[in-house]
Amino acid sequence: MKQILWFRRDLRIIDSAILSNAKDEVLPIFIFDKNILDLLHKDDKRVTFIYQSVLRVKEQLKSIGLDLAIFYAEPKEIFSKLQKLNFDSVLCSVDFDSYAKLRDDEIDNIIPLIKFTDSFILHPKDVLKSDKTPYKVFTPFYKSLEYIWDSSKLEEKTVAKNLKKIEFDYDSVPTLEELGFKKQDLPTFLNKSADELVEEFASKISNYQEDRDFFYKSATSNLAVHLRFGLISPRTLFNKIKKIDALSSQKDFYIRELFWREFYNYILYHFPKSEFENLNQIEVNWNQSEESLQKWCEGNTGVPLIDAAMRYFNETGTMHNRLRMIVSSYLTKNLLIDWKKGEEYFASKLLDYEASSNIGSWQWAASTGADAVPYFRIFNPYLQSAKFDKDAIFIKSVIPELKDVNAKLIHSENGVQSNIFLDYPKQLVSIEYSRKRAIEEFKRANNEKS
Repeated sequence: MKQILWFRRDLRIIDSAILSNAKDEVLPIFIFDKNILDLLHKDDKRVTFIYQSVLRVKEQLKSIGLDLAIFYAEPKEIFSKLQKLNFDSVLCSVDFDSYAKLRDDEIDNIIPLIKFTDSFILHPKDVLKSDKTPYKVFTPFYKSLEYIWDSSKLEEKTVAKNLKKIEFDYDSVPTLEELGFKKQDLPTFLNKSADELVEEFASKISNYQEDRDFFYKSATSNLAVHLRFGLISPRTLFNKIKKIDALSSQKDFYIRELFWREFYNYILYHFPKSEFENLNQIEVNWNQSEESLQKWCEGNTGVPLIDAAMRYFNETGTMHNRLRMIVSSYLTKNLLIDWKKGEEYFASKLLDYEASSNIGSWQWAASTGADAVPYFRIFNPYLQSAKFDKDAIFIKSVIPELKDVNAKLIHSENGVQSNIFLDYPKQLVSIEYSRKRAIEEFKRANNEKS
């Protein structure tokens, strides 16, 4: 038997479904997909991270007697050539976004694909309500999976024995420049392995449930990017968290968040149209102002917390989860701009971008998706900054012109603008006015009477 092992977002050899299910002669490959890369900015940090990770997997595969053939092309082109070598099948991890499904259908017509659930703990088809319909609310979905999250350990995959490396040109590796990108400086945490990050997180997890909301603190695990590209499997991460010597309540709180990731993947699988339209099918009269959208993207809204979050995001490709909720609420409610535009902007820069989670989170914030925040609950960015960054530590670290401004002014609407010595952008819109406007529009969209 001859098989292609197609590594994609599973860049590891530990707990690898394709290595576990492989047989006989194998050709491990990775394709830098032109269809994806050609849409990215040439300074995209993710490409540098993925490139380094792919080279690391190549070395890991060598350590077990295999290797990795690396290509830069459209997948169809590569598999059309490999078809001539009489492979029986292609083993890969499954993905459910629209591009992935179209790509896989195309490849399956060239060489049969065998897909495994390897980027997530569960396959969405395996979890249904008693009436055989999918869940749309997280809590009952999560409770139905108690047999998983309450266990002390999930079974991990082991590498199949007696695999034979097919003779191939493994030495021809495209450079980052040949892919059309320049090497980028990465945030420090991306230079650490998943194991190192878990070890660091173990010292913080005892206060995780409380500290995770304070965006000036380094209280999170920093594992989202590693999880997204499969440098660690969700099963392995689950097991490592369970083994940490800390209160079960803190560990379980973190694991519950892992299942939000599962839930959003589940929603995308069962409701694929939600990638492109409101899941709840309401019709919102969105604000079409490109100027307001641009100022939000740039971090020039006149609201210090929103501006700091967006400027930091533009610089690093990262954003604290609470800040993601606040800036998405501001865009979709206060500015009343379509969540799809925010989702698209995040997709262009977010280091841990995952279609299902990003789409699900944006629809949650916009009150258009599964288990979404009620439309009348709108984050007030000034109250949020006062509560979770009392001394404006994060804001001042990102916006240096505010470093000498009293924190109380920063947390007050138009407070910064009242300082005549500061040339700070005017607010795009009043918080109270825009809140009322959003509530009225969502009432209308939901056919509710005022």
